[in-house]
Amino acid sequence: MGVAALPAALAAVTLRGRLALGLSLLPAAVAAFFRDPDRTADSTPVDPGLVLSPADGKVMHAGDPQPGVAPEGEWLQVAIFLSVFDVHINRSPAAGRVTSVSYRPGKWLAAYTAESATENEVSEIALEVPVGDGHRPLIFRQIVGLLARRVVTRVAPGDVVRAGERIGLMKFGSRMDVFVPRDCSIEVRRGDRVVAGETVIARWT
Repeated sequence: MGVAALPAALAAVTLRGRLALGLSLLPAAVAAFFRDPDRTADSTPVDPGLVLSPADGKVMHAGDPQPGVAPEGEWLQVAIFLSVFDVHINRSPAAGRVTSVSYRPGKWLAAYTAESATENEVSEIALEVPVGDGHRPLIFRQIVGLLARRVVTRVAPGDVVRAGERIGLMKFGSRMDVFVPRDCSIEVRRGDRVVAGETVIARWT
């Protein structure tokens, strides 16, 4: 091999080495994405007056609903963005009975954009939550993102769930929207980090 060919040969070896390293790290990255840490009874609040975060991530929106996003009725909204580094196991934000589960196909826009809430693939879950002497509605949505191409929902109408119970997952970056009645108080702000099954995002009043 001539001296002039040495740089090209070294570059090829380096490229192969980087490719091999990347391929060797891929299984670890996938395993890290699908990690499912236990959230113990000690870390999950049991007060029925609380609404817990259904996802790990960062609060993108908290307060009046974003335009055109909320279901029919009067609601407050908390929107949570999950990056690829967050745990993607989703949990029920409250104890109650699942009254409906609906799926809507859609696009795969970046989950941090406002348009993702209305245009992306989504699974919507409605709960009937016992509060005081009655029951209150709560709706939350699993919304896929730019890299997430599949939403998995593991509850069905009629199921009774506990607060913090696993209900599904979203694959590779996404968002979760929670809608509570307007007489609830929102306990988080934009930019807050939240933990599924642990962080209080709202209270029934």
